[in-house]
Amino acid sequence: MGMATTASNRLLLAIVAAVAAAAAAPASGAPPAFRRVYAFGDSFTDTGNTRSTTGPYSFGYVSSPPYGATFFHRSTNRYSDGRLVVDFLAEELRLPSYLPPYLSAASDGVGVNFAVAGATAIEHDFFARNNLSIDITPQSIMTQLAWFDDHLHLKAGSSKEEVADALFWVGEIGANDYAYTVIARDTIPPKLVRNMAVQRVTTFVQGLLERGAKYVVVQGLPLTGCLPLAMTLARADDRDNVSCVASVNRQSYAHNRRLLAGLHELRRRHPAAVVAYADYYAAHLAVMRSPAAHGFTEPFRTCCGSGGGAYNFDLFATCGSPEVNTSCAQPARYVNWDGVHMTEAMYKVVAGMFFKGGHAYCRPAFSDLLARKAQGKP
Repeated sequence: MGMATTASNRLLLAIVAAVAAAAAAPASGAPPAFRRVYAFGDSFTDTGNTRSTTGPYSFGYVSSPPYGATFFHRSTNRYSDGRLVVDFLAEELRLPSYLPPYLSAASDGVGVNFAVAGATAIEHDFFARNNLSIDITPQSIMTQLAWFDDHLHLKAGSSKEEVADALFWVGEIGANDYAYTVIARDTIPPKLVRNMAVQRVTTFVQGLLERGAKYVVVQGLPLTGCLPLAMTLARADDRDNVSCVASVNRQSYAHNRRLLAGLHELRRRHPAAVVAYADYYAAHLAVMRSPAAHGFTEPFRTCCGSGGGAYNFDLFATCGSPEVNTSCAQPARYVNWDGVHMTEAMYKVVAGMFFKGGHAYCRPAFSDLLARKAQGKP
């Protein structure tokens, strides 16, 4: 009798657990909020438009191992050991596949990724006029807008309704503008770069809205002063309260403040659209303040790098080069992958903050954007 009762209790508990799990899981039969996503940005978002032969200086080995080793087990020309934020976005939206890069021959059943590693907010001609065009990626954010136009023109049956139904994801853009002009600060001060870069980004978003976009998410800059590249090049006394480069992080903060003001104005002028701000700076800062809470034991060292020391980074022997064809044993413990880009683990944490962190990391909250889409009310 006791054994039979125990077995019955176990069966009952199993049934209750199964019912609870089913209730907690997303309804697989429910249609996804978005069936198509269009993405833009630089190497933090690029899923394959750049290869080793076209990559930025010192990071021209993205087609080589160990890039992609953690998730794809081969290089997919993503600047990480695996998935990026935009890939976790595809998973969050339950898209059947990740976004194909524009320069591939893949179809756009789920959308297209126009992001390019090394891309700038400011047009390439500006850098060329100031003799800063050597080894600089020629594509800017406005190049990507032109590619989007070409894509719509060539895609049979595309319509403004289809554009209105899609999600537009604008990955971080602008960090390269500051990096490319750092050697010319006497003639091109950071404030000028900030004003020009943010103006180009807001003009780009305005262009998307004019083409019929109704749902747009724009990422700000991360803590660029916490990247091993910046940490290696900066003075040792230029540090903030999370031990990163203070001057560089102030630059990113000022950039984001100006970008927020620009997005506020776009919301005012386009009340029928949702223009959300994904606060990369706040998400990155939360990790750097409490890395262990997010699963990281190495907030500063490069996982795939060389040189040892505090940062394990050498600008002349970077990830994927003949000198660096292996990575750390546990990338999931590292924030930084190659000295400029993040590990898949870090991108997953940041993506989770954007999608599940409410208004703290995305404003309006990503859940609110999805709810408004489901209701058909931008």
